[in-house]
Amino acid sequence: MPAAILPSRSLIRLTGKDAQDFLQGLITTDIDGLPEGEARPGALLTPQGKILFDFLVWRDGDGFVIETETAQREALMRRLTMYKLRAAVDIAAGPEDGVTVFWGDDSVKGAVKDAAFAKSGITLTRTPGKLGDGPEAVYHALRIGAGISMSGHDYALQDAFPHDVLLDQTDGLSFRKGCYVGQEVVSRMQHRGTARRRVAIVSGEAALPASGTEIVAGGKPVGTLGSVSGNKGLAIVRIDRVGDALARGVPVSAGDVVVNLTLPAWSGLSFPVEAEEAET
Repeated sequence: MPAAILPSRSLIRLTGKDAQDFLQGLITTDIDGLPEGEARPGALLTPQGKILFDFLVWRDGDGFVIETETAQREALMRRLTMYKLRAAVDIAAGPEDGVTVFWGDDSVKGAVKDAAFAKSGITLTRTPGKLGDGPEAVYHALRIGAGISMSGHDYALQDAFPHDVLLDQTDGLSFRKGCYVGQEVVSRMQHRGTARRRVAIVSGEAALPASGTEIVAGGKPVGTLGSVSGNKGLAIVRIDRVGDALARGVPVSAGDVVVNLTLPAWSGLSFPVEAEEAET
């Protein structure tokens, strides 16, 4: 079974009788509806609705585990502690060194299934610690092909809304539970259909340039290249501008490389086309 060790990932453990209610009223994920054995994506937002921290969350006995980038774990723990007030919640750094992911048809004892990868048709499980082998780059290549973005790789924290990174498509953003930080903004985006940026899979006719390269169509920027693996990559793009370029047959490029942009098939999304174009 293929596996990869992710040394850049760390854990936070939340325990205590108020842990579930605490998370339910704070983050984007529907914690009350979170099943055992499943890791769902989520975020803690700014009051303006942008992603302050992103992570995966799953149940662990009577408590919860949050998996996040090691570089943001301490800041996330401080922010969680700030919101705790008098809630009976203990917040502690997990002792495990990194996370191991496995993918394929077999299950791994004690691992949790990644809900975002499941949406793309890939069975991928996550377990704390270094239990397998394989370089992290292999995981990122798999993630890019599946159209699953990560902060620090595909977007900067405090610079993206949950819709931009498809949290509304991966069970990472609830519109049915009560209030949480930033909820009013993202609910308005959902009901008005105003999300104009989405994660796209980038395919180049040659090896793609470095992350951070601007993606251009007809002289207009449509997005910025994020994760790159050979001639494949991810980018958060303006879907209205890409739709216009596709309708007019305008080539799209990243640096000197002509690229093709597609929205992940599992998302059910498509680039918008103007009404007059759609009727022809």
